[in-house]
Amino acid sequence: MTIMRNNRATSCIRQARFGRNGLAKSGALFVLLAFGHSTVRAQSPGAQTPNPVAEYDQLLDKYCSRCHNDERLAGNWSLSNVQMTDIAQGIHLEQWEKILRMTSRGEMPPPTRPRPTADAMKSFTGWLETTLDSYAAAHPNPGRATLRRLNRTEYANAVRDLLALSVNVSKELPVDDSGYGFDNIADVLTVSPTLMDRYLTVAGKLSRLAVGLGPEHPFTTTYSIPKEGSIKNQGIPAYDERMSDDLPLDSRGGGSFQYYAPHDGFYQISGYLNANTNNEADRLKEDRVSLRVPLKAGPHIIGMTFRKQLALDETVQTVHNTTEIVVLPTEPPTAQPLEFIVDGTRVGETSVPSYHMTARFSQANWLRDVLQIDVEGPFEPNGLGDTPSRRKIFVCRPSNSQSSENACARKILSALTRQAYRRPIVSADIDPLMKVYAGARVDSDFVHGIEAAVEAVLVSPSFLFMLEQDLPGSAPGSVHPINDLEFASRLALFLWSSLPDEELVALAARQKLHEPKELERQVARMLADPRAESLTSDFAGQWLYLRNLDYQRPDVFLYPNFDTRLRSAMKRESELFFSAVVRENRSILDFISADYTFLNQRLAEHYGISGVKGTELRKVSLDPASQRGGVLGQASILTVTSYGNHTSVVKRGKWVLENLLASPPPPPPPDVPALKTSAAGRQLNAREQMELHRADPACASCHVKMDPLGFALEQYDAVGALRTLDAGRQVDASATLPDGAQFSGLGGLQKILLDHKDQFARAFTERLLIYALGRGLEVYDQPKVRAIARAAARDDYRIHTIILGIVKSEPFNLRRTPDT
Repeated sequence: MTIMRNNRATSCIRQARFGRNGLAKSGALFVLLAFGHSTVRAQSPGAQTPNPVAEYDQLLDKYCSRCHNDERLAGNWSLSNVQMTDIAQGIHLEQWEKILRMTSRGEMPPPTRPRPTADAMKSFTGWLETTLDSYAAAHPNPGRATLRRLNRTEYANAVRDLLALSVNVSKELPVDDSGYGFDNIADVLTVSPTLMDRYLTVAGKLSRLAVGLGPEHPFTTTYSIPKEGSIKNQGIPAYDERMSDDLPLDSRGGGSFQYYAPHDGFYQISGYLNANTNNEADRLKEDRVSLRVPLKAGPHIIGMTFRKQLALDETVQTVHNTTEIVVLPTEPPTAQPLEFIVDGTRVGETSVPSYHMTARFSQANWLRDVLQIDVEGPFEPNGLGDTPSRRKIFVCRPSNSQSSENACARKILSALTRQAYRRPIVSADIDPLMKVYAGARVDSDFVHGIEAAVEAVLVSPSFLFMLEQDLPGSAPGSVHPINDLEFASRLALFLWSSLPDEELVALAARQKLHEPKELERQVARMLADPRAESLTSDFAGQWLYLRNLDYQRPDVFLYPNFDTRLRSAMKRESELFFSAVVRENRSILDFISADYTFLNQRLAEHYGISGVKGTELRKVSLDPASQRGGVLGQASILTVTSYGNHTSVVKRGKWVLENLLASPPPPPPPDVPALKTSAAGRQLNAREQMELHRADPACASCHVKMDPLGFALEQYDAVGALRTLDAGRQVDASATLPDGAQFSGLGGLQKILLDHKDQFARAFTERLLIYALGRGLEVYDQPKVRAIARAAARDDYRIHTIILGIVKSEPFNLRRTPDT
């Protein structure tokens, strides 16, 4: 039976412009988030009415068609002859997914319009969800297959694991474009001649280092220790604390960095010290110290630091509020011990004066500190060295005969390409590399020949791209499972942003990886591996906007206590928090509200939390009165959602909508006027500014959804510290949602979000699934998202359940043969 819409209200379907993930790009109908109803579970067949088709058709006609028809076009959207039999035929699925999303969240009908009873709406959304999910189960669709290039982070990690080479080259490659919030999306990972030229350059450098043919002539590697700019023109305070876990416990100031020595030999470690001037960019010859040390080829941690002196006069002078006060020293400089550190061990010490008087001197009593560390070398290089890379590559040692060398070269290249290409190797893979080897070997030696072949591997399409094969004879548009080796590659890219290791490849080669128990064991093993930190740096770094924190520049006059140490602690708190949720298999609801976080003394003081001492971040239990807990109480999130000189209700509200609820508002219209910051000669606080802005009806429809979420976070300033005043008046953190629900502050917002935890679970699943697949989600992915989120709900929303749900899902395991 086909039921048509009442022609009085609608005629034929007119579809508005729809964006990704089934969300509309414009129109008030698709401005999401009006917390009217909790998400509804699918109803069992026994709970359905005898004739649900007619009843649900009447429900839409009664409550929706009056506004969303061809005449009124409310929200620029019209219902028409959408039929209840559409889903069974696989048509108009996008429209039905939108109807489900809007009605299940209670956003339609709006609170100001007549609405069906809660039971009627629950019955309708349950039927619609079950029907859509049943169709998806019967018609699996893994989406369009797009050739995917390794992004620069994945490339660097893959090289690290392939060659056992501790050199991060990601910064030497161009920044990758992003799509859907992530930089691993296949459709935007394009290839250009310029990019390939960079890959060739980097591959040449890496292959020479890996085989031990790094430069023999001395060259200098420079590391600038992160510091602030000049504060109020009065110099930069040195740090009276241990600045790195790689430095001795009884150290202060200084810094350390990772350095790769290309050969056994001598290297000169040098450093520039601050001269206590008002321009710490000065690099004066008088403030340079050096020490020559022997180093073995391979990775090292090089550092310089001062010895901690437990003396009362070792303090940092308070910065004045005026630049007219210049305090000159009255006592001659004293000697301070400066130490050179290699791999955590003191290898040398020198004595430097506690200050250096210059014509630019502007402040007394600052502690001396290190601004820059240089390592120059190698001097007197001695052989290729025994490095992890050479041990990984040279699995055999040939005799002097050509046949022995050729056999060994083929063995070496076969072992490397098996891991690099992520599949079994055939002669057609090795023969071209052997030609490269032979061409380089003619003019040099065996090692140079291997170096040339390794370079060719690092720029091979089989290494740079995720190559997956369609089944022989598969029809265009048909769907088939990927093989175990392709699955291992997907799994490693998802959890490690790298290559599968030997254990994964071996299991995949025996077709054991897809066995349920073995897969669960492997996922648990991979999440416990240090390489799983890529989920924190790559997924969480983009999902939570942590990468943006490095570019945030709070006003130094308004927030003089914000410095490099605080910025670093903010970011690390969120990283450790996310890592703990993954490592301990905790509930994702911890992201909304948690009774713990990770603090050091600097960050704890910023939060007003006592009892935390030292520079090391550690897990700290939170008092509910601290007004922290969950990502919304963390300074990193509060800072990246602010401007440099004030908070932003809109940015914070939009962040919650996008990242925690998968309900982004439509793009702002062009020529949005700036907020008025004053009126009648009086400074306006954030609430007053937004009230003026929302007076425009064109603005109000969007802001009524975003602003309440942002107002709840107004108790935090632009760097995440608690405050009570804004523009001289008490901060008001109360808010009212469109459905009339009232709440206040972080605690109130957390309760609202926890009341809608199913919506958050689906939002988190969506973001993680996008990252795992390397593509945006389409309408046919939504049933999978719901299924994974429902399974997680039955297991207290544990994150491993969501990860396992993704790796077992159809989109992650199937491939669609391209139509052309």
